[in-house]
Amino acid sequence: MRVFIKLGGSLITNKREPEKFQPEIMTRAAAEIADGLAEGRLQAVIGHGSGSFGHTAAQRHGTMHGVRTAAEWRGFAEVSRVARRLNELVMAALAEAGLPVIGFQPSASARAANGEIESMETGLIAEALDRGLVPLVHGDVAFDRVRGGTILSTETVFTYLAAHLHPARILLLGDTEGVYDAAGGIIPRITPHNIDSYAAALGGSGGTDVTGGMAAKVHGMLSLVRQHPGMEICIAGGGPGQIAAALRGDSGIGTVISASAC
Repeated sequence: MRVFIKLGGSLITNKREPEKFQPEIMTRAAAEIADGLAEGRLQAVIGHGSGSFGHTAAQRHGTMHGVRTAAEWRGFAEVSRVARRLNELVMAALAEAGLPVIGFQPSASARAANGEIESMETGLIAEALDRGLVPLVHGDVAFDRVRGGTILSTETVFTYLAAHLHPARILLLGDTEGVYDAAGGIIPRITPHNIDSYAAALGGSGGTDVTGGMAAKVHGMLSLVRQHPGMEICIAGGGPGQIAAALRGDSGIGTVISASAC
C-alpha cells in the first residue's frame, strides 16, 4: 500500500519563532516512521511543511501572491534557500533513523499557473518508490506563468502527486489532534456531505502560515477525495505514538476526510 506522510511545519518547528527547528520531535517522528515502514507493507512519500522557516520569509516578501520586481525575486531566492535549510535537517533525521530517503525539490521541476501545479516531474519519484527508496518533498517556491513566482504548499504538491502515484492514504500530521468542532471536540470524519455542519468551526493557523491554515487544508483535501473517492486522508497529531498509530490505520486517530460516510 502506498501512503503519503506530511510532517507539518507546526510539528517540526516552532512557528512563532523564526527558523526554530525542533530536533527532538523530528528525531522521534523519524523513528516512528522508520518502525512503521520496516515491515515492508507500505511505500511512503514523505513531505514536510516550511513552518517558521519558509513561511516567515515568504510572508516578509509576499512571495505567495506574486514575484515581479528585482527585490521580490531576491526574496523568492531567499525563501527557497530557507526552505531548503529545513529540508536538509529533516532529511538528516530521516536518514539517521535508517530510512533510505532521497530528496526531490519541487522548485527544480514544478511549473505553476496562478498557484496551481501545471507540471512536475513524477516519473523519477515513482521509480524511487519502486527501488525501495523513500522520496522526500517539501513546501517550496515555484515559477508561475501568471504570478511570476509563488509558494507551493506540501498539500499542493501531494495533490498533484496523488493523481500520478495513487496513494491509498494521506497522513497530515501537525501539532493538533485533528480538526476541532465548535465545542473543541475532534471531528471524527469529514465528508462532502457533512462539511457544512463544521464550516464555521474551521480556523486558520496558530502561527505564520502563508498557505491558509486549517480551513484551506480541509477544503483542499475534500476536493482531493472527490477526485479520488477510494482515498482516505487523516489529519492527526504527531505526539508520542501517534504517528505509529496513524501509519497502522488505528481507529479513533485524528479526523478522517473521505468521500463516503464510512
